[in-house]
Amino acid sequence: MPLQTTPDLMDIIQKKAIQNRAKVAIGIRDPTKKVISSAEEAHDLGFAEVVLVGDEREITSLGTSLEIVGTDEPEKMMVDLLASGHVDAVVRGTARASDTLSYLKKVLKMEKLHRMALLTTADGTPFFIAPVGIDEGEELADKIEFAKLGSEHIRRFGIEPLLGIISGGRIGDLGRNSRVDRTLADGEFMANQLNNIGIKTKHYTILIEDAIKEANFLIAPDGISGNLIFRTLVFLGCGDGMGAPVLMDKYVFVDTSRVGGHYSKAIMVAGALVNMNKSKG
Repeated sequence: MPLQTTPDLMDIIQKKAIQNRAKVAIGIRDPTKKVISSAEEAHDLGFAEVVLVGDEREITSLGTSLEIVGTDEPEKMMVDLLASGHVDAVVRGTARASDTLSYLKKVLKMEKLHRMALLTTADGTPFFIAPVGIDEGEELADKIEFAKLGSEHIRRFGIEPLLGIISGGRIGDLGRNSRVDRTLADGEFMANQLNNIGIKTKHYTILIEDAIKEANFLIAPDGISGNLIFRTLVFLGCGDGMGAPVLMDKYVFVDTSRVGGHYSKAIMVAGALVNMNKSKG
């Protein structure tokens, strides 16, 4: 039975962000006018009250009216601001990935992070995808956990998650490659398991072009595949990336790529998730 897409997904997220107007910090390292302008755009559009976290002298030299929290370690400072409740949410921005994420895990006492990216295709079709970290989703149990946590977060927007499982080949390719065989078996198993617990799911094999027509949440074969899908779409294929929320209840942290330099939509997503967390709590 075909799934159905959610064409108004971006409109829903934008309205949630504007309703809440949360206080969102963004990490700034090696600031550029483009990065500062994107933060100002999010602020001016009402997505959030934006706070810049980074070298105050460098940021001020570019000119901005936004609040600045001065530090030479934005990776640590923005996590501390989040944990202490001084801000409602954090967007990584141009802060270093490994330093930020390792400190986030340490401060929030998390053994591992689960991230779910929000992307749009070149024609503007929005969808979520996980896993997207190169060290994520290696095991079947981890992919199922991504599916469950991601579905819970999607429901916070008032949207029904429609999962599309992606594997490494078509069913007819069984026997050609042991790794592909494993992804196909995982895909079939996951679809059955998730449907049994009430999450609408379909296994599309390698046919991601069909999945995107029907599903709003794709599960990649592993984090490397998910990261390549993201990078190919956003950096080569005229799509757009709006950040990757870390899937957790109490805090909102949206991871981003340092490539591109535009963060207004990631700030919008962070603001909307704060709204959802408050509504849930």
